[in-house]
Amino acid sequence: VQLVESGGGLVRPGGSLTLSCAASGFTFSRSALKWLRQAPGKGLEWVSAIRSDGTTYYADSMEGRFTISRDNAKNTIYLQMSSLKPEDTAVYYCAIPRDASTLFGYSYRGQGTQVTVSS
Repeated sequence: VQLVESGGGLVRPGGSLTLSCAASGFTFSRSALKWLRQAPGKGLEWVSAIRSDGTTYYADSMEGRFTISRDNAKNTIYLQMSSLKPEDTAVYYCAIPRDASTLFGYSYRGQGTQVTVSS
């Protein structure tokens, strides 16, 4: 299993950024995936998840600002982020939920991509 995130960078408050996660080594189209993030000095935080049928979920603080999507033809999930705030600064990871039903935990996680929101 391999998960490779990309698209991070430095963005000004209020700006937008789209992250990608290219997946391989498992049946992507049948798998749920999720985005996690870890801010400096803090623990892992769940951001969003998408089921194999395209059903999406968001943490309350991201609802309306972030959009998760998937392209099964490219084995890739995306996280479109807008109205970014300094508190969105974190390393963003994509992961495979350990429990496909509840989407809790993760069995595999990528190496992460840094997002910094600063003026």
